[in-house]
Amino acid sequence: MTLWFVFALMTVAAIFAVLWPLGRSSRPDNQGSEVAVYKDQLAELERDLAAGLIAAPEAEAARIEISRRLLAADSSEPPLAPKSSLKWRRAASVLALVGLPLVALAIYVPLGSPALRDFPLAQRQRGTGPEMAQSLENLVVQVQQHLEKNPTDGRGWNVLAPVLERLGRFDEAVRAYRNSITYNGESPERRADLGEAITAAANGVVTAEAKAEFERAHALSADDPKANYFLGLAAEQDGRKDDAANIWRALLAKAPADAPWRPLVQTSLARVGGGGVTMPALSDETIAASKEMNDGDRNAMIRGMVERLATRLKQNGDDVEGWLRLVRAYLVMGDRDKALGATTDARQAVAKDAERLRQLNEGLKNLGLDG
Repeated sequence: MTLWFVFALMTVAAIFAVLWPLGRSSRPDNQGSEVAVYKDQLAELERDLAAGLIAAPEAEAARIEISRRLLAADSSEPPLAPKSSLKWRRAASVLALVGLPLVALAIYVPLGSPALRDFPLAQRQRGTGPEMAQSLENLVVQVQQHLEKNPTDGRGWNVLAPVLERLGRFDEAVRAYRNSITYNGESPERRADLGEAITAAANGVVTAEAKAEFERAHALSADDPKANYFLGLAAEQDGRKDDAANIWRALLAKAPADAPWRPLVQTSLARVGGGGVTMPALSDETIAASKEMNDGDRNAMIRGMVERLATRLKQNGDDVEGWLRLVRAYLVMGDRDKALGATTDARQAVAKDAERLRQLNEGLKNLGLDG
């Protein structure tokens, strides 16, 4: 309602600014005009003649000259606007001020939707369900028609492949990605996208064919996040959970803190028992409460637990497993600097115990921090 009120005020202000001059009467200042001056001169001339201050012949000559100038000035001034014109202007101003908003409202009510609620932001971002799917289908038809005439157009295959994948037409998406690689050349992104489409076509199973594509993407770029994630998934599906955890830990250690895929990798890492951020000895109440939290609150709780573990280890540094848990937690949360700092502190804490130092270094090596 506040927004509509502001719009109404703006409309009234704009109309008022335009129509205000039309409703004002023009009042020429007759006292300062040439006609008024000459009339005053004639009156003064008559007074001087009556008082004997000027002779009659001179007065007559002056009267003729002033009268001539008076006629010339009177004929050059514009005529005054009649009062009826002013009344009509004022009436038109009032009618426009009141009538224009009413006319606008009368048009909007039957054609607009004043009672329609806004769509949620998420729904606006992903489209409006069937309408969005239909528009994608139309796009697919257009691009396919273009590619029938221009089958070597790499850009066309580049556009078509992800749309087909989004529509769930995975077999067609695989073919489109292959053509994209053929006509655009290979890249880690295209190889990883192809592997993802093959995986989707196999109902989420990383097949040997899909794994080969992810390995090709990894060979082109060892830091490609999609390739690394699916290689970890392949290891998990093969029963090699430790390998999967190591791949995902390394991926998270190098990932930006705001990477959109970070929560997915963290969840997968926790699934294979390598999350590292879930502290032991949690009560059932705490675990139940964490499930009800949003991501921000849950992350805040986890960070608080990690900091409490760090404080405890500073007081009692003999707990090798605790140090490894702390380092792993920092890596999963993307705090690599803190992980390196905790590594240094841990080595200093157990430096006098050869067995604990050996266990620590072995655990750090498994975390990819053997330097």
